Amino acid sequence: MTTIFQELVAKERAAEQAHSRVEELRGMYGPPTQQGGWSPRQTETYNTALRAWRDLAREVQVAMADYARERGQTRSDVEDQVHKAVLQTDRGGAGA
Repeated sequence: MTTIFQELVAKERAAEQAHSRVEELRGMYGPPTQQGGWSPRQTETYNTALRAWRDLAREVQVAMADYARERGQTRSDVEDQVHKAVLQTDRGGAGA
């Protein structure tokens, strides 16, 4: 199945949003080793968010590698193009 470029951009944005959620939880909960630690619910919430981010990041990396291979490009070139498109859409542009 061919992944179109806009799908790569959407996947990258989803992975970035998931990463932001992980960072947000770290900021809210503090270090897990702090006195008292995290509650079981905090631990579960954090671990769920972390798994989601890792899964999305892995999915986008595989999709970018496949896309690059199909087009005879390097994965790093595709990654650069996707990151630029994400930044452009975040600024209100049309994307690539």
